[in-house]
Amino acid sequence: MWGAPAEPADSYYEVRPECTDVPVTKFKIKPGKTLSVRKWQTSFAPDGQLDIGKTLNRIHRGGIHPTIRGEVWEFLLGCFDPKSTYEEREQLRQQRREQYQKWKNDCREIFPVVGSGQFITAPVITEDGQPIQDPLVLLEANNAGGDGPNSTEIVQELINRGPLDKKIIDWLLLLHQIGLDVKRTDRSLVFYEKQENLSKLWDILAVYAWIDTDVGYCQGMSDLCSPMIILLDDEADSFWCFERLMRRLRGNFRCTESSVGVEAQLSHLAAVTQVIDPKLHQHLETLGGGDYLFAVRMLMVLFRREFSFCDSLYLWEMMWALEYDPDLFYLYEEPTPSLEETKKKAKSMRHYGKFERENMKIKTDEAPLPISVFLVASVLKEKSTKLLQEARGLDDVVKILNDITGSLDAKKACNEAIKLHKKYLKKQQAKN
Repeated sequence: MWGAPAEPADSYYEVRPECTDVPVTKFKIKPGKTLSVRKWQTSFAPDGQLDIGKTLNRIHRGGIHPTIRGEVWEFLLGCFDPKSTYEEREQLRQQRREQYQKWKNDCREIFPVVGSGQFITAPVITEDGQPIQDPLVLLEANNAGGDGPNSTEIVQELINRGPLDKKIIDWLLLLHQIGLDVKRTDRSLVFYEKQENLSKLWDILAVYAWIDTDVGYCQGMSDLCSPMIILLDDEADSFWCFERLMRRLRGNFRCTESSVGVEAQLSHLAAVTQVIDPKLHQHLETLGGGDYLFAVRMLMVLFRREFSFCDSLYLWEMMWALEYDPDLFYLYEEPTPSLEETKKKAKSMRHYGKFERENMKIKTDEAPLPISVFLVASVLKEKSTKLLQEARGLDDVVKILNDITGSLDAKKACNEAIKLHKKYLKKQQAKN
């Protein structure tokens, strides 16, 4: 209701009382600005088709009410086509749940700790595919399994069947790394006091590592997945939301012997900073920071460490609303004649996010830069004076950027990113 006071959102993501050092949340639920349950429901036609243009500006202005955040994210991330009906979405949801369960069963067949309600935090296998023999490691691996299956016996039984396939060895080597990260992820939240929620996060990441052999698992992915299982009750739905997010970000996590995936975005960040703040870029180069590696964390986990849990969700949904492309769903689905036909239907410009509309004005063969690059650039711009005056080495740069934790305003950062994006595009056009 207009004129009603803003409501704090922290109560939806309860923090453990002993955790007193978490950043203060700035996001508040504002009537008339935040996308409400009522406004969301009135954006659907009787058959379930969504007029997403009605919601994008509202999300940018005031975020999403926590009670509907999960279902709105499914659209923002491209899980569903806005022009699909209730019936079509339900059919697709069931198909995806069955697919996830099949993959999970495949994983469970290899390593029965998956799906057992437990997870492991110690290695169970060597790089050449032999069971770990170290007594202390064995104890930790098997204790992590609780009352579930004995990890050592599982691996030994696997080996007894014959030499292990390389894919299986590589996957088994990741499982304890996932477990260690799961234990550290969002530990300030009451939600993760429950073992079942920790094991759900581990299961999803283990299944993802099994199906995406190029990426497998890398540190930081647990930070991206965690909100999904908090916002969506069904584990399979959480998995697919995470999988769609990884479609956007997996390039950051793909590593080869000669390069790290995120290097491409770091070089884009360097190019953007050079255009919008050449003096700062020159200073960073002089300090030996021209590779911008100090910004890796912000790009890899989308500012999860720089904001409170609640504010990081607010930032993400604003970014996705600004970048929204109504054809996103079709980018991720196998093309079929009926999908191609639906895709051809004309779309109003208001169905595209504000950031995406700016990109569409530029005629180029190059893929547009993601808004996350401009968000990091906006943070550097805001701290430019301090960096120029006080940074005498890379340690100072890292310290100054670490000090921003809890002090950033998500909406202000997004708005500044849009301004920098416009400025960058204008200067690029003038140069061409």
